[in-house]
Amino acid sequence: MGFFRSTPQTVRLESHDAELRATRAPWSLWADGFGKLAIRALQIILVVAVAAGVVFVIQSLTLVTIPLVIALILACAFNPVMSWMRRRGLPSILATLLTLLAIVLILGLLGWLIVWAVRDQWDELYTQAQAGFDDLLAWLQTLPFDVLQPEQLDEWVATLTDFVTSAQFGSGALAGVGAVANFVTGFVLMVTILFFFLKDGPQMWEFLLRPFRGENYLRARRIGDKTTTVLGSYVRGTATVAAVDAIGILIGLLILQVPLAVPLAVLVFLLAFIPIVGATVAGILAALVALVANGWVNALFVVGVVVLVNQLEGNFLQPFLMGRSMKLHAFVILVALTVGAVLGGIVGAVLAVPVAAAAWGVIQVWDGPGLPARWARPKLPIEA
Repeated sequence: MGFFRSTPQTVRLESHDAELRATRAPWSLWADGFGKLAIRALQIILVVAVAAGVVFVIQSLTLVTIPLVIALILACAFNPVMSWMRRRGLPSILATLLTLLAIVLILGLLGWLIVWAVRDQWDELYTQAQAGFDDLLAWLQTLPFDVLQPEQLDEWVATLTDFVTSAQFGSGALAGVGAVANFVTGFVLMVTILFFFLKDGPQMWEFLLRPFRGENYLRARRIGDKTTTVLGSYVRGTATVAAVDAIGILIGLLILQVPLAVPLAVLVFLLAFIPIVGATVAGILAALVALVANGWVNALFVVGVVVLVNQLEGNFLQPFLMGRSMKLHAFVILVALTVGAVLGGIVGAVLAVPVAAAAWGVIQVWDGPGLPARWARPKLPIEA
């Protein structure tokens, strides 16, 4: 029995172990599998909450955030022009004014082309559309089954007339006036921000980098350089591809004698900044105009022209101009377009893809020049 007798040292060790177990007991719940899962779940909830807060702020301040992002993208696109003029000894203020004037003239020219062409050919298109609609009604009446009765047509016309003369239509018109006012305000704000980005962009970025030190500073500088390069290259490449698409489709529409060829070509140029969806919408609009004005045979030729131009652009021109470094998977593009359209409408859909491309570019230089973040690095076959 003496072998099992407790000594004072043994008692002290046992009491010390009991104290350690009592101290570690609450934390041991987080050390097993469920505890780690709970910690990850809490982290995900915090990240989602922060992201939701950022999205809420963006949606609440779209009048500021959207012009800011557009100005940033345009400044990145015209950065080589500004650098070239500065290297030639041109004063920064003069180079900024010349670049800003060129941007405003390009945007104004696109708007003027649309308004001028529509106004010049609207009467002809209206007459052809009315004749085409009458032909469609006459053809429907020749079908062996009843598709559209005259009473139904009169009812639709009466409903449309009542809506136009109703207070709801008036409130919608007032909302449209408010949207135009917001657009003008946003455009003026965008031009102002763009002026400062072009003139003092490098100094502003250096100011934002002041809190960073060591490796964090180098990483932030890599992120800034990569974002500028990706956004600028994306916009310049997309604009070139869009211009080639617009010119090719314009030539086809002029040969086929489709009305509103110039505004349709301008729309092709603008919608080309929305990947995948933009080309489809532009082709549908051109085919509809050709169908109404010149008949279904002409519309089929227009569809063929649009498909041919899009195939040449997608298989030859875009890979050459954009490069593989900025080529996103179609799934990523569709998800980005959907998120951008939900958050910012048409403008959000236009900005979604370049922002996604810039984010992927940042990941590619996160750990060093040409060294992606650890989780984004491709694995060797032996590591898979």
